Amino acid sequence: MVVAAHPLAAEAGRQILRQGGNAVDAAIATALVLNLVEPQSSGVGGGGFLVYYAAAHRELVSIDGRETAPLAAKPDRFLNPDGTPMHFFTAVVGGRSIGTPGYLRMLEMAHRKFGKLQWSSLFLPAIKLATDGFPVSERLHMLLAEDAFLPKSESAKGYFYHPDGTPLAAGETVKNPQLARVFTEVAMQGTKAFYSGPIARDIVRAVRDATPNGDMSLDDLAHYRVKERKAICGPYRSWRVCGMGPPSSGAITMLQILGMLQHFPADRLNLDEPGAVHLFAEAGKLAFADRDRYLADTDFVPAPILGLIDPGYLASRAKLIDPERDNGIPASPGDPPRRHADRWSDDASPELPSTSDLAVIDRDGNAVSMTNSIENQFGSRVMVDGFLLNNELTDFSFLPVRDGKPVANAVQAGKRPRSSMSPTMVFDKRGLKLIVGSAGGPAIIEDVAKTIIAALDEHRDLQAAMDLPNVGNRNGGVTEIEVGPWADGLKKALEARGHHVTVSPHPSGIAGIEVTKKGLEGAADSRRDGTGRGD
Repeated sequence: MVVAAHPLAAEAGRQILRQGGNAVDAAIATALVLNLVEPQSSGVGGGGFLVYYAAAHRELVSIDGRETAPLAAKPDRFLNPDGTPMHFFTAVVGGRSIGTPGYLRMLEMAHRKFGKLQWSSLFLPAIKLATDGFPVSERLHMLLAEDAFLPKSESAKGYFYHPDGTPLAAGETVKNPQLARVFTEVAMQGTKAFYSGPIARDIVRAVRDATPNGDMSLDDLAHYRVKERKAICGPYRSWRVCGMGPPSSGAITMLQILGMLQHFPADRLNLDEPGAVHLFAEAGKLAFADRDRYLADTDFVPAPILGLIDPGYLASRAKLIDPERDNGIPASPGDPPRRHADRWSDDASPELPSTSDLAVIDRDGNAVSMTNSIENQFGSRVMVDGFLLNNELTDFSFLPVRDGKPVANAVQAGKRPRSSMSPTMVFDKRGLKLIVGSAGGPAIIEDVAKTIIAALDEHRDLQAAMDLPNVGNRNGGVTEIEVGPWADGLKKALEARGHHVTVSPHPSGIAGIEVTKKGLEGAADSRRDGTGRGD
């Protein structure tokens, strides 16, 4: 089974499985098609994280394809001349926000270590669609119509908009011969065709010619390296939950949420009920307070990873949760084992969502959970050779120092910005039980945790678990509720418990596969275009 954010991408993955490919092969083909049909969310101009489970050896491997800051980057990158943080979109649009892409090198490492079919064959579905054309989705049309910056991009507007300025229409067939050429060269030559030579020169020129311009160099591309990281795992009741460690904050923060909530009876976590939403929000406040203080790229700064997910520490944090009331103010970070809370100051990175997630299980039980991103919707709005370049550097803290103390997630040359991407696998005593991940910026962490709780604690089918209202509190003092028929009643009930509540759209992009006694159950978030394809 393959689950992805677009039917054409899921179908490409299924065809690779039918041709004898394994989970890694199918994930690569799926991801490449997503670059084409869902360009606003992910692609070769960005990066991501991949978690792979080798069923025969019960081996779990995680691969970090996160973007890096250029070697010329300095901590004041997103500060105005007076030392104040830039407005978010002032920082996003143009070359300043673009990090060195890691997407293709991540896919290549996964294939080299675990793939089965020939590398070049995995590009064929995307090359064919780019050459012959594909229909524009309703979602892509809507996002094009709404975006204030893409129509002004000299490099991108000619692809996404008609000469009269109107966006590509839903159902309209669009071709991308430039991207087909890039895919063909990488298929035949490997990723060296992307990280050096004409494509690399095109990327650097686009970054440096953008307004405002960036400082990526050919050396940044040539020296980019993917990293294999140790998966982060922890208990949730009778299950074991695993995902990506830093520079992703996903697994650690999610394990903190789950680790606190397991101190409450499972029957109190029916997320249809205000009492359960209250507990979920309170655990989120505490977990995100720790995230914003401690988590960043551990190649540059130490992080108390084991301390943050230590059962005793989480038990002490759970005791801070009032089962009935919220105090209406942000939580303070804790003092996990082996680290003191006064060393760092809190992060200030205004993350906004645009990401894509996919899940694959092959006939042998091997599995992939992968999340890819270009950060904001349409990334930096800089396009080159048929693909958009990311704005991932705005995931760094805009302020390198706060209250006289350094921020762990500050900009540094060669550093990887902290991420919320959370490709996750859950195991029971028999083996793999659930794959789940999501799009959606920092809310990814809460949306994945919500799905795990609803699917496992509440025994909901996977689709119903995903479709529950998205809720949470990422420690801004405000509890967020997704727009919907439930919103008014839930808002009043939470306000009666002391919460400050906002109601707003929350377009998550959850994807998952559950292993059941009857086979595989796949589901994709009904808020987007995703679907599953299985045999």
